[in-house]
Amino acid sequence: MTNQPNELEAQLSALKQDAQQAISVAETLPRLEELRVAYLGKKGQVSQILGGLGKLSAQERPRIGALANEVKEALQTALDNKREALQAAQIEAQLEAETLDVTMPGVYRPQGRVHPINSVIDRTIDIFVGLGYTVATGPEMENDYYNFEALNFLADHPARDMQDTLYLPDGNLLRTHTSNIQIHYMEENDPPVRVVAPGRCYRRDTVDATHAAVFHQIEFFAVDEGITFSDLKGTIKVFLEQMFGEEMPIRFRASYFPFTEPSAEVDMQWKGKWLEIMGCGMIDPNVLKAVGYDPEVYTGFAAGFGVERVAMVLHQLDDIRRMYSSDLRFLRQF
Repeated sequence: MTNQPNELEAQLSALKQDAQQAISVAETLPRLEELRVAYLGKKGQVSQILGGLGKLSAQERPRIGALANEVKEALQTALDNKREALQAAQIEAQLEAETLDVTMPGVYRPQGRVHPINSVIDRTIDIFVGLGYTVATGPEMENDYYNFEALNFLADHPARDMQDTLYLPDGNLLRTHTSNIQIHYMEENDPPVRVVAPGRCYRRDTVDATHAAVFHQIEFFAVDEGITFSDLKGTIKVFLEQMFGEEMPIRFRASYFPFTEPSAEVDMQWKGKWLEIMGCGMIDPNVLKAVGYDPEVYTGFAAGFGVERVAMVLHQLDDIRRMYSSDLRFLRQF
């Protein structure tokens, strides 16, 4: 019994020395965790040594217990310090492995540019959304009713000749204007409505410097109680000033469209010349009736313009075909 405390004390001292040595040479965090379990776990070596405390006298038990706690704290401190060192080394190695060599040449990706057609569409939408309009789209393949009949084109009316179009074998056609969106939208929405409708259109046209068989058009229209031609003129004036960035003289010339009455062509003075820029008018009562609106209660206006025409004016282009050529020498200018 007299040699028991000395034996436990020697075992604890040897265990402390061996454990500190093993911890100091551990190279990985998993290995460090194995050592923690081996020495300080519930079934570890320290616990096994402490199992002999019950055989000690009441006088020796507190001294050996205090020594065991010192060994535990020393080993825990050694484990914590080694863990911090290994984690720091791991982070340092990761940073070194992932470091970019800033002296190496990068991969060049040329900056993209907005096509002049898309640029005009985007600017127009921004202007009209700012005025409280909703953006709407519609089908490019259309039937005769939405493209002509509901817009007050009679079956044998000569106005159809102005939009001689591309018919499909099933009797449908490729839309000649974005006015078809007007009918679709008003059929599904009750007034008041304020809509801007961009899209691609098709006409059997001879391609030259100012014409294309495939082109883009934007229509805007509004229907509400008490809308007048003055509202139309004011809206067009604000739009043109916002689009071209300056105030300019504009004039309205009497014209004819089946879906508006009265109708007008809009000219603007640009660089000292009068340029025709869009068509417009008050929505014909027959169009309002076709979508179920009461023309005795509601009035409205509509206007539309060719996107390519505005782009040509803005950028002073001499040929519409340049915008379809995909020539990078041309596109890089925008």
